[in-house]
Amino acid sequence: MEILTLVTLIVIGAYILKSRDQRQRIALLGSHLGKYQIENLMETLTEGYLRCLGEDDAARRQQIWSLLDSTEQKLSAQFDSFAAEFARVDEAQARVSKLPLAIPFAHRLFPAATFDFRQALAVHARGIAEVMRNESGRTPKAKAFTMSAELFLMQHSCHWFCKSKTVASARMLARHKTSYEQLLDAVSPGTRKAYGALTGQ
Repeated sequence: MEILTLVTLIVIGAYILKSRDQRQRIALLGSHLGKYQIENLMETLTEGYLRCLGEDDAARRQQIWSLLDSTEQKLSAQFDSFAAEFARVDEAQARVSKLPLAIPFAHRLFPAATFDFRQALAVHARGIAEVMRNESGRTPKAKAFTMSAELFLMQHSCHWFCKSKTVASARMLARHKTSYEQLLDAVSPGTRKAYGALTGQ
């Protein structure tokens, strides 16, 4: 009976510590993201892509693509600023556990099994900018597909930072019907390579 009580107390204590750590991470990320319109621009882009791909009139479709190009430029510029600002966060606050489940203080207990979220944001900033500039000459449809993947992977990283990889992947699957593995396959080769080297995926 005493063992059961002890185990229960340990589980409750771990849950409280985990919840407090996650609240602090959410507050930290929110304090920086709140200065930008990144989420609104993401929503505008993803909805615009769908509308454009469903447009039958070629002239109207081209007009929408042009408007989306402008939105991509704004989003890329804002994300560059956000990533540069977050880069000034203390490293200890920016470490993310690679373990699938959230464990209190895992980034301190298992430092080798972590990555730097500041570096992840830098990878995402470069990936978004590369797709936005379209130096590889993607078709509008291919560009929209790759940009969507870049944005969703960035969103996955943010959820991973705040919660855990498992929670982030579950949210991505529920919201966008896309698995983490599908995201990695769909982003640009540069992002895939840099992100894989950073996270060990």
